[in-house]
Amino acid sequence: MTMVAAAEVTSGELSEAYRHCRGIAAAHGRTYFLATRLLSAEQRPAVHALYAFARTVDDIVDHEIAPGATDSAAVDRLDRIEEQLRARLDRRGPLDPDPVLTAVADTITRYHIAPQHFWIFLEAMRMDVPGSARFRNRYRTMAELRDYMRGSAAAIGLQLLPVLGTVVPVAEAEPAAAALGEAFQLTNFLRDVGEDLDRDRVYLPTTELAAFGVDENLLRHCRRSGRTDPRLRRALAHLIAVNRALYRTATPGIAMLHPRVRPAIDTAALLYAAILDEIEHADYEIFTRRVVVPRHRRLHVAAGHLPGAITRR
Repeated sequence: MTMVAAAEVTSGELSEAYRHCRGIAAAHGRTYFLATRLLSAEQRPAVHALYAFARTVDDIVDHEIAPGATDSAAVDRLDRIEEQLRARLDRRGPLDPDPVLTAVADTITRYHIAPQHFWIFLEAMRMDVPGSARFRNRYRTMAELRDYMRGSAAAIGLQLLPVLGTVVPVAEAEPAAAALGEAFQLTNFLRDVGEDLDRDRVYLPTTELAAFGVDENLLRHCRRSGRTDPRLRRALAHLIAVNRALYRTATPGIAMLHPRVRPAIDTAALLYAAILDEIEHADYEIFTRRVVVPRHRRLHVAAGHLPGAITRR
């Protein structure tokens, strides 16, 4: 691998790095990518870079591994990513020629994003890696899960705030931005119960499930049979209500953003919350397919936020 010095990134390489991030966002983040079309042309590359960074890290930790096994390679890669990002921000080398890190470092510098939001995110991702000192794949209470989501999701909302811009002091908008990140993450956990089980992870709080008579054995039975037990159906309904409460907490924060970006964030929130509707419409049968918002609904919501359209706000 050819290493480069910290000051050797050219404008052409930077443009190519941002194009690379745009490709990742377009391929993997349909909801977010559609919402970013409502942002200004100047903001989109930064949002694509932040998404690509989160996606790249998530892909490192999000794969199946045998129960009890360790994943030292993933730990090493996360450590290397942090080391390389710190080196870029400190303008020291040598650097790996990584387009995602090149773009996200430029975004952090350009928009004066607090770097600790990235270190907190990486710490949460280490919690997903067997063999890491912080590894954890079960959460007993919602409070424990939210502590994890502070890094895995709330931090991403806080990364985005300086890019989006606010009409109030940034600190005033941060709680709602953090809540929206958590709301998105909890929606993922509700949609991906089966896939997470395949990776030996249970993100839904075990005490919340136990209140409805659900334990891990029942979850695994549902996964094997492809059918959702009535007890789990009731537990999912409860957790969807908890999830919607998070969206309600986050919603007032949209009015704190710069008017130009409100339609994009409102669109993202509406489309992600719509995944909960689709889980309900599928009668909570989440084990045989990945629940998605139909394309016609995504386009309808986005179209409602185009200039001149009548919106719900």
